[in-house]
Amino acid sequence: MASKGKRPGTAKGKKGPTVGTGGHNKARLEGRGPTPKAEDRKGHKAFRGKRAEERRTATGKGEFLAPSARTAGVSGAARNNSKPVSKAADANEVLSGRNSVVEALRAKVPATALYLANRIEVDDRVKEAITLANARQIPVHEVTRPEIDRLTGFDSINQGIALAVPPYNYLHPMDLLDKVIARGQKPLFVALDGITDPRNLGAIIRSVAAFGGQGVILPQRRSTGVTASAWKTSAGAAARIPVALAANLNNTLKEFKKRGLFVVGLDGGGDISLPNFDLGTEPVILVIGSEGKGLSRLVQENCDAILSIPITSHTESLNAGIAASVALYEVARRRGTN
Repeated sequence: MASKGKRPGTAKGKKGPTVGTGGHNKARLEGRGPTPKAEDRKGHKAFRGKRAEERRTATGKGEFLAPSARTAGVSGAARNNSKPVSKAADANEVLSGRNSVVEALRAKVPATALYLANRIEVDDRVKEAITLANARQIPVHEVTRPEIDRLTGFDSINQGIALAVPPYNYLHPMDLLDKVIARGQKPLFVALDGITDPRNLGAIIRSVAAFGGQGVILPQRRSTGVTASAWKTSAGAAARIPVALAANLNNTLKEFKKRGLFVVGLDGGGDISLPNFDLGTEPVILVIGSEGKGLSRLVQENCDAILSIPITSHTESLNAGIAASVALYEVARRRGTN
């Protein structure tokens, strides 16, 4: 039964008129205004070009900052971590097998000890390993077969010989930059984004040495380290080219930009063809992505330019090591060092 004074079917307890929307729907219909210009849209190639030109003008055509001009944030946080560090995954490494040990010793891979099993059958490779170890004053230890198996892993085929390789000592990226500036050199570095194959790392280190680069920067995570395999592939260049470790690659790239370096990515979909690259004579850090995934999104956003290498066949691609070599050669050619 309807309540007294109200018609059947009306809402109960409703007081006064309904409050309106205040014109919200009308505001939505008006849109967001005109589309911003290409150079004002972050992520667009025109935006990167504009920013690069602004930085080039602001820094006086490649004038990078000396260590004394570093910002307070860098001089504090970076210096607190400037001691050599090692990647957690790169603990003491043990190489086994006669060919592997001899090749590592020939390539002057750092080693702390050479282990030989008791009553090992001595052939030319074992003789050479002993000779190379003695020449470099690497201790040679004769141990039991079970001890060799324990050192190398019981499922490995060690052939009675093993070489202990210590973890690599990395520089801090800002210390690497300071050393290059102190020598009066124009910085040319290579940073790696997602490179997990140590052979690619070794090949890149070798190319950096060949084309006048001064160092390589690796991220702390999701990256290979300077292993014995990387040492061997570098053909000894790892003894001359320092490698720095970045706790966060994107933050490190931002700090390099503050110091006047141009961050240039290398990617198959880059908006600038390598022959048209005009920053080669500037202080540069080239960033190389993995062959499968390329550069990560955040790294691309931190780049002043994205380069692509023109190739004749669209079905082919270059691995990271070869792509780095081609780009480094172009920079060296423009600088007149090759």
